[in-house]
Amino acid sequence: MTAVAAVAAAAVGAVALPVSAADHHPGRAHAAVFISDVQYDSPGRDDRSNRSLNREWVDVTNSTRRAVNLDGWTLEDEDGHSYTFDHFRLDGRATVRVHTGVGRDTRTDVFQDRRAYVSDNRSDTATLRNDRDRFVDEVSWGHHRHGGDHRGHRH
Repeated sequence: MTAVAAVAAAAVGAVALPVSAADHHPGRAHAAVFISDVQYDSPGRDDRSNRSLNREWVDVTNSTRRAVNLDGWTLEDEDGHSYTFDHFRLDGRATVRVHTGVGRDTRTDVFQDRRAYVSDNRSDTATLRNDRDRFVDEVSWGHHRHGGDHRGHRH
């Protein structure tokens, strides 16, 4: 499985900068499935180790009580790097974390199996689309920001 967690290479020793997506868009509670959090700058050393790659991720949350079949849904960044969920069912009121690196998929964590960072942490957008390629949600960071603010925002 190849994919996007919309994560990035950063300077060695950079500070972790999570984006709490739900904090930046009123009405997010009404969406059934949405991007709830993004860690686009891994804590510690960005040395392309699997450990560093897996510290960069995108959380996708199901806010309903019913499970949602994510088979064929995609996460994509601005450069077209894409991750496709394969035979994955997200339980009700649950979150799955999509990591960049290599690992064994579980009900709460899936892995893109990449050996390199996907995108630039200074600015990017993570876009979630359903199995019919219809827009579901997106979160951006670093776009049109001043003073190094790395908080994400929705379009």
